[in-house]
Amino acid sequence: MRLKLALFLLTILVAALVVWGCKNSDKQVGVSNEKPVRIGFMICDSREQSKARFAPLTAYLSEKTGRKFEMVLANTFEFEDLARENKVDFVHVNSIIAIMLNKNFGMKLLAVDVRGRNGYKATGTIISRKGSGIKTIADMKGKSMIFGPALAPFGYMAQYALLLKNGFDPETDFSYYAIPTGSAKHEKVIYGVYFGKYDVGAAPRIDLDKMIQEHKVRKTDFNIIAESIPMPYCTIGVMPGVDPALSQQVLDLLLNLKKDETVLVDGEVLKVLKRMWVDGFVKAVDKEYDPIRERLKLCNMAPYRKD
Repeated sequence: MRLKLALFLLTILVAALVVWGCKNSDKQVGVSNEKPVRIGFMICDSREQSKARFAPLTAYLSEKTGRKFEMVLANTFEFEDLARENKVDFVHVNSIIAIMLNKNFGMKLLAVDVRGRNGYKATGTIISRKGSGIKTIADMKGKSMIFGPALAPFGYMAQYALLLKNGFDPETDFSYYAIPTGSAKHEKVIYGVYFGKYDVGAAPRIDLDKMIQEHKVRKTDFNIIAESIPMPYCTIGVMPGVDPALSQQVLDLLLNLKKDETVLVDGEVLKVLKRMWVDGFVKAVDKEYDPIRERLKLCNMAPYRKD
């Protein structure tokens, strides 16, 4: 009789533990039941490539904070609407979009990607094909040029400003200029010059270096006519209203992220930084974005455009 009673009580206890475990399974794996944190990533080249690049960081932030982070992929021109409609909490965008969100929506600059020869800064170059005879800005008069996307700090803004600062008016001094459509826009600029479709092109130095490293083109194929000063590039920011404690936690995680740090994504163990194509992050300093603000004003670009 006592044995049957003991077995009965044990059965009830086990059942209770199973129910409790099911109700608290999220807590056991460190995932909060709170509203997901949405982090908007600017699409680079293609949606598929960007998803692969940024999924590990999204998963890493979920794992380390205990909050569910959701990736939102968007084009440059979509971020103002996302901010206006409160559809993102954090963003990873280029420095022009970061300045727009900072000025118009109070987004706080958190961290900057570290990548390439200039660390957390980047430069824009104006290139011509070797042997073209185009070696100076003066040589460019009457020629054709291909720029990167219109909201690209180092594929459009930096070069447009360089020309204006040197007394060259892109609107009247070129025979014509173009802006590519579709994905892989910076590669299109470099290939456009390489194959002679355009006389000169506006290429981010980081993309030119990458194509040279990948043996797609050679350094000796081009003249670098001019190059901008280094300025901050891809930036992680936080929108107003996000819990300051969570914002600080994310910043600390970014600044302390090591090269060998891994995370599980769809059953595959991936290195977070390597997959994202960066070497790390540094804390953003607002005044270091002033040279970009100055050039946006010079080029009459948003968010300082004057009609």
